[in-house]
Amino acid sequence: MTPIDYLSAALLIAGGIFFLAGTLGLLRFPDVYTRLHALTKADNLGLGLMVAGLAMQAESWAVAGKLLLIWVLVLLAGASVAHLIASGALQRGIRLWRR
Repeated sequence: MTPIDYLSAALLIAGGIFFLAGTLGLLRFPDVYTRLHALTKADNLGLGLMVAGLAMQAESWAVAGKLLLIWVLVLLAGASVAHLIASGALQRGIRLWRR
């Protein structure tokens, strides 16, 4: 194995850890707004790390570019959907969690 393989594996594992952290936040946080925050932030970073790890193993720059494009599209879609969910929760009168 080369150093690139080790770095790629480390990035993929780190991405998986961020996905796990986002899932735990989704299950543990008390209201829709904090759950959305945990899920979108952790998943976006987790996917970015995974894309970086996969791009290091890509056979060409075209494949790495496609992976980057997929990540950017997921970032845009995730932000849009999170905004729509938060707006819908506000319109329904779901309040922010207070201690």
